[in-house]
Order: sequence, then structure tokens, then C-alpha cells
Amino acid sequence: MNDPTAAPVVEELSEFIENRTYEEIRVGDQAVLTRTLRPEDIQLFAIMSGDVNPAHVDPEYARSSMFHEVIAHGMWGGALISTVLGTEFPGPGTIYVSQTLNFSRPVKVGDTITITLTCTQKFAHNKHMIFDCLCTNQDGLKVIGGEAEVLAPTEKIKRARMAMPEITISDRDARYRRLFGRARGLRPVRAAFVHPCDVSSLQAAFSVRDTGFLEPVLIGPEARLRALIEQHRFKLGATRIVNLPHSHAAAAHAVEMARDEDVEALVQGSLTTEELLRAVIAPQGLRTARRLSHVLYIDVPSYPRPLFITDMMVNIEPTLAHKVDIVQNAIDFAHLMGVPEPKVAVLAGLETVTPRMRATLDAAALCKMAERGQITGGILDGPLGFDNAVSLIAARTAGLKSAVAGYADILLAPDLESGNMLAKQLEHLSDAISGGVVLGGHVPIVLANRGDSVESRIASCVLALLVANQQRTRRAA
Repeated sequence: MNDPTAAPVVEELSEFIENRTYEEIRVGDQAVLTRTLRPEDIQLFAIMSGDVNPAHVDPEYARSSMFHEVIAHGMWGGALISTVLGTEFPGPGTIYVSQTLNFSRPVKVGDTITITLTCTQKFAHNKHMIFDCLCTNQDGLKVIGGEAEVLAPTEKIKRARMAMPEITISDRDARYRRLFGRARGLRPVRAAFVHPCDVSSLQAAFSVRDTGFLEPVLIGPEARLRALIEQHRFKLGATRIVNLPHSHAAAAHAVEMARDEDVEALVQGSLTTEELLRAVIAPQGLRTARRLSHVLYIDVPSYPRPLFITDMMVNIEPTLAHKVDIVQNAIDFAHLMGVPEPKVAVLAGLETVTPRMRATLDAAALCKMAERGQITGGILDGPLGFDNAVSLIAARTAGLKSAVAGYADILLAPDLESGNMLAKQLEHLSDAISGGVVLGGHVPIVLANRGDSVESRIASCVLALLVANQQRTRRAA
């Protein structure tokens, strides 16, 4: 039986907003609200307030701070107290008079905060009320404490809760500019555009030329190329064309130019990926002791830093030995992109190791190999599901204690199919920007998807420039 004298508790939002008037609230009554901090909450609060303190919005800086990770703005928690007062307890008609706050500990991404407001005093002469305000985290530890004084409503109000529009934080141009900025000041790389006999390939070639990132060399049937250039009014200028009759000959010649150091990168045109890579891995091709693998750089608005996905384009069903090279290529590339000790999530469908699922066995072996120094430069953990790799909330809900779970920089897919589907879902459903490059050869190689935008193709060429510049520097040393 319900106790009619028990203090009522408001725990979840209803479809209506209804206040409780001064007369309806007794000393000792409480209201409770629970919220979990998401990365986008921090971003939205920073945009709204203009508070871009790096402790809140710069993961690299935050790692060197006293808390070692991004924390919420203190007033994010304070705003939740205002939410309770304005919508539930007392609710509509409430006027804030004063608020004191004491901050006891930081709120981190994934923390679940419980806000409890308790009426401690009432003043009949002016209808003011005093509330004790307490915010605790999922461990029951005090985060914020304080006291609020309000003018309570005296008339009953009940209104339908207004639906607020969903907000997505995304600035594609800014994210591309941030990536392109990494190449500013570097000497352009001469790159072979292999059989660029379609509009997208030529547009990418001339775009990266005009930005100053690459010096394209067009390799293919000259008459066909010139006809396309004239038809679409591209400006050939001083760009060189190497006349080859068909795609097979163009691929072989491009590889020969790279081997002779006449070009420092290869870019796929309208020939198939298989045809280009067949020339690359031929006996007189561009292979090294390291296996070739593709790394996709992808910047997702809802994730606090860029991700690297591997391999989605080259290795179809990689063995454990192949995965060693694939993950080492990705770690080395992450270093180049400014991540000093990348966290590698070895993906699988389960977090437990089972002989019935080879991906989980490979994950366990790779982690042990990293412990023994057979893979260097990064922190590995797996098997991990995708959700636990990228969501700290999911990882904590699953009870995972890991330096990687929720913080992944690199996602190692179990095979090409899963990597390809994962990458394309992020590209097309999350407003991500991306670019990719094949590593492990004598020169970086840019592969093209038919659906790639011009910006994505330029991004891939920028990545190739960064890799080629590093190889150039090592040769000079």
C-alpha cells in the first residue's frame, strides 16, 4: 500500500509539464532527475556558452591535465538543477532568486549524474522556498552541492511538453580544413594518376594540383584524356600526360615510375582496384617486407577525435600474420597523424574469446603479441564490439575496464567485408568526412570508390602527401 505521507519523487519526464504550487509542496519533498554525460553534451554547452576551455574540448590537452581526460563544464551540472526547478519542482511559474554551488569532483564522459532537490524551508509572507541541491555520480559520490532560493508559483499550470528539435553538431568544411592544414608548408609530391579517364578522377587531379598538394602526372590514352579535359573545360596547363594505350599498360608504367622514383605516390583513376594492385604486387612491383593494407581516416561529428579504420579495401580475409602488419601500418600512420600512442580496438562480435569465432582468437593473440613487443607503438585491446570500442557509456555499462574501450583511435576490422560496411555506414549516415591511403609499399597509394566526393579524394591525396613526405625525409636522413 502506498504511504500517503511519503515525500513524492519525480524520476522521469512525462508528456506534460505540470507545476506544484507553493501550497502543494511540503518541507522534505524531493524531486530527482538523472542524466548521463555524452561527448555531444560538452560540445553543445561549449557552443552555447562560448566556453572553449581546452579542459573541456581538447582531448590532447585534457590528457595532460590533472584529470587526464575531457571533463564537463561545471555549469553543465548547474544547468540540470535549473532544469528540475523550471520544469518539475516547483515547475512552470518558478522564478529563480539565488543559487549557490560547490563543486566537489569533475564529471567525465559516461558519468551518470543524479540531481536531487529537497525543499528545506518555506516563507509564507513572500512565497519563497529554499531547496537543498545535491548532484551525485553513479558511484554515489558528491559532484555538486548547493542551495537554491526561488519564488514559487501560486497558480496551477499544466502544459504539453514542447518537443525540441534534434541537434547535430557538424561542420564539414572546418573538419576538412583541419585535415588539409596538416599538409600546409610541405613540398608538393609528384603523383601518378593512373588511367584517369573519367570526370571524377580528372577533377581530383586538377583540384589537388591547384591546392598545391600534388603535382599530377596523367598516365593513360592521351587523346581520350585531352578530349575529356576539353569537354569539361579543365585547365591542363603544365600538367604532364604520359601516353599509354590502356589501363593495364598505364598501371604497369606507373609502378615503374614509382620504382624509379619519378613519382612518389600512385592515385587510382578509372581502372579497377584489382588491376592497379596486381601491378603493385607483381615481382617487379612496389612491395616491401610489410604487407600492403588500407587505412581510412574518418572524422565523425559525434566522436571527439578522428578514427582510423583498417582494412576496408585490400585484405579480404586476413590471417593473424596479416593482421600484425595491418595493425602496425595503422599504428605508424596514427603516429604520423599526431597520435603518439594510439589505442587499437580489435573488433569482433563478442567481448569474450571463443574458439568458434576466429576473430576473437586473433584479437586475443594480437593483444598478447603487443604485450611481447611484436607489435609496437600502440595499446591494443580486444576482442571488442564496435559499441564498446567507441562508447565509454556502453563500455561502462558492460563493465569493461580497459584503456581502449570507449577511447579507440584505431578500429581493426576482422575482415574486408565488415571493415567496408562499417566505414561506409559512418560515411553515409553520420556526416563523416574521410580519406584513405594504402600503406606498406614503397610509395603510398590512393584507391578510389566510385561514390567518393571530390573533397574525399583530395583528403586521400593529402594523406598520401603526408606519408610520401615522411618517406622522403627518411631517405634524406
